[in-house]
This record gives sequence, C-alpha cells and structure tokens, in this order.
Amino acid sequence: MLEQISIHSGIDIKIEAKTKDGDSHHLVEDTAITLGEAILEAIGDKKGIKRYGEKCLPMDEALVRCVIDISGRTYCRVNVPLKDEKTSDFETVLLSHFFRSFSQSSKSTIHIDMLNGEDTHHIIECTFKAFAHALRQAVKIDEQNKERLLTTKGLL
Repeated sequence: MLEQISIHSGIDIKIEAKTKDGDSHHLVEDTAITLGEAILEAIGDKKGIKRYGEKCLPMDEALVRCVIDISGRTYCRVNVPLKDEKTSDFETVLLSHFFRSFSQSSKSTIHIDMLNGEDTHHIIECTFKAFAHALRQAVKIDEQNKERLLTTKGLL
C-alpha cells in the first residue's frame, strides 16, 4: 500500500522497515509516523501549498472519498467498515490506525469515508489510492499563492 501512496501522490518514497517484535501493529504505526513526519518536514513552512486535497476514487465496486487539510491541527476520522479481519498479510484493524498515526505526525486533518464496497482488498487499496490523490493536491504548490499561507490566522 505504500507503493500505492508513492505512485498516486507523486511523492518518491523509499522505506525499509522491519519489526523486531514481530508485531505488525508497531510496524504500521511507526511507518505512518515516519511518513507523516517526512511529509511535514518536506513542506517546510507550508508557504504556497494548496493545503486542501480531496479525492473520491472508484476501484471496481469500491468507492472511497478522502479529504485532507494540512492545517496544523490533528484530527482523523476513518469510516471504512470492513467485514474481514485480514486480507493477504494485512490486518484490517490497522487501516484506520495507519491514517490516525499519519494525521498526528503530519499535523493534518483527514476524513475518509467508504461510500461503497464489497471486496476487502479493493476497499483497502481504494482507500490508500484516494488518500494519495488527496495528499497530492494538498501539498501541491499553488502558483497564484506561492508566497502565502492559506490561512487567516497566520499559522498552519
């Protein structure tokens, strides 16, 4: 799924991670935290970024909407009900945990809603792709506002 984020966000990601305790929960959490911190560092003072991103993405029967605000305020809601506890080697409970961890470390607000879906694998892949496209929009430089922060408070 990290490859989906990289390809669909246009952000080069190279992560090598291993779990020392065999617990995929820690691996997913630490990876999301590291990725969020890296994104936050890469956008620096946030001047010129569009700040907001949104994507409603279909994948076969699955349809997921993701909305991001790189606001400096942490909030994450993942409304993606999954019927299976596991798909391939991914524990589905970790889906929302990944995005909450990313939200906290990137200081962003994220809303993800599954609008339709049956196949757990399709839903999860669709979720990561929708997130990647929304992230791509949010971090993109707004050519008309390259020297501005998109805020009335002066801080993001």
